[in-house]
Amino acid sequence: MPVVVPVKFAFASRDLWFDPQDLDILEADHAICSTERGTEIGLVTADPFEVPEEELRSPLKPVLRVATEEDLDRADELARRGESAMVEFRALVKSNELDMKPVGVEYLFGGEKAVFYFAAEERVDFRQLVKDLSSTLHTRVDMRQIGVRDETRLVGGYAHCGQELCCTRFGGQFEPVSIRMAKEQDLPLNSAKISGVCGRLMCCLRYEFEAYKDFKSRAPKKKALIDTPLGKAKIQEYDTPREQLVLRLESGKVFRVNLSDMTCSDACKKKAEEQKCACRPDCVTRDVLEKIESPDIALALMELDRGNGIDVGDGLSNDDRLVVSGPTPRSRKRQGAADKASRSQRSQKSEAEGSQAGTGRRRRKRASGSAAPAQEETPQATPQGKSRRRRRHLSGEEREEAFRNAALREEAREKAARNDDAAEGTEGRSRRRRRHVQAPQGASQKPEVPSVASQVAEGDVKVSRRRPGDGGGAKRSQQAAPRDEASADQPQKKRRRRRSRKPKQGGEGGQSAQGQSSGSGSAPQPPAQA
Repeated sequence: MPVVVPVKFAFASRDLWFDPQDLDILEADHAICSTERGTEIGLVTADPFEVPEEELRSPLKPVLRVATEEDLDRADELARRGESAMVEFRALVKSNELDMKPVGVEYLFGGEKAVFYFAAEERVDFRQLVKDLSSTLHTRVDMRQIGVRDETRLVGGYAHCGQELCCTRFGGQFEPVSIRMAKEQDLPLNSAKISGVCGRLMCCLRYEFEAYKDFKSRAPKKKALIDTPLGKAKIQEYDTPREQLVLRLESGKVFRVNLSDMTCSDACKKKAEEQKCACRPDCVTRDVLEKIESPDIALALMELDRGNGIDVGDGLSNDDRLVVSGPTPRSRKRQGAADKASRSQRSQKSEAEGSQAGTGRRRRKRASGSAAPAQEETPQATPQGKSRRRRRHLSGEEREEAFRNAALREEAREKAARNDDAAEGTEGRSRRRRRHVQAPQGASQKPEVPSVASQVAEGDVKVSRRRPGDGGGAKRSQQAAPRDEASADQPQKKRRRRRSRKPKQGGEGGQSAQGQSSGSGSAPQPPAQA
């Protein structure tokens, strides 16, 4: 079998095979090769290896020699000449007003010619441009049109993922990329997200296409129903890189399961044999669910076992249990509330017994018929022989009235208690005062003065309503001291009438009002006649 060595050139899209001719050439060496265009320098990408003759489409070109230091220096000089020629290339394209985009200039290592690469949407008439370039650069010119993918590969750059462009980093022959590859990988059909820098579909869509295609051929289809111990589950989405399925139960719980852990039912196997196709799994066993680290799934399995009559406990280990030696705060709170209720019942019972025995406290009698009974009770016989009353639910109005009557009774009870306490306190104080401050016999005592209420009742004092200008309100009583004779001889001052506060109305109304406001009290004069 023939031996070949792959060589990569700067402006070539893929590696080319050459005959090493028993040269000591290895990977990463630079080699001077003879090509169809002339003599070129390239980079060896692998060690020499054998290939079958069927893979060779044409006779192999020979490798002339391994590049030396002088050859590398010449290659650097040719690269600098290409950069300077690129400036002239752009200027002449602009002066000739051609619809093309200059991409690069390559000088062959043998000096045979210079190749000018450009990108254009359509065919371009560049005959005048070739003449201008030949006369300017004094060399043979070769024009070559390339596509946008080759243009991006030569220019280089970074993709959306942040990595170097795949066409620049990996090279190789471009393979067709279709929109079906994006659909197979469940990518959004948005041109801005699935297109590369060149404006075409990204080359990386083809890299994982086979993996997605293989996974979907083995996995059940989306929205298919899967049998699980917890019921039916629907396939929600795929996780192809991990080869997992996202399932959703009828209860809403979501969990992930590996495709390799799923099994096929007997009905599925029988159907696959009838249709002569591969069997896709449609079952998830309990062992697989127990391996999933999900508290929701664990609780669901525990509830399933409890429903089947299996004692599963409370699901806590001994390390998670809390042992309390005494009563908990909640139990202490409940016990305190019960004790308080019992004490209030005993106090009410004692008050009822005291009122029946006649403790001497005056209490108001309840008004008969003032309040409806809070609850209507009917006696009912019990096994012990005692009567028990059956309670009836009250309406909203009856409940409010019962609450109001209870509040009135409570207020009356408190008022009666305060009166009794006040009566006992005043009696004790009067006894102490009589014991220590009792006057001797025969001493003059303070005359008793009748109260104002008794004087008004007997007619000694007359009370009248106060009026404006009456000089102090009610008349003095007859017991008041008489006025002096000098003041009695003086005539009383005539009381002035209050001025009307009504707004004036017109001419006549104003004159009449003015006449009434005078202090003489004479009748108003008639208005003057014209």
